[in-house]
Amino acid sequence: MKTFFVQIKCDLGKSYDVASALADAEIASEIYSTAGNYDLLAKFYVDDEEDVGHFVNEKVQHLPGIKDTFTVVTFRAF
Repeated sequence: MKTFFVQIKCDLGKSYDVASALADAEIASEIYSTAGNYDLLAKFYVDDEEDVGHFVNEKVQHLPGIKDTFTVVTFRAF
């Protein structure tokens, strides 16, 4: 399994709608509200064979209310 995080910048006033849409889609293992440049942080797991870029493009970025994303791919847990 690959683990990665996506920071999500939402349209103004849409953070809760985006978080709900992510939760309803059941694709994120964890979703957090954050302060700073991004509004949400979501943790994802995909199979080793699955392409992270395609996953984010097809399953995350198309959700209404998302303005921008920043993906952080992880390699190993300590």
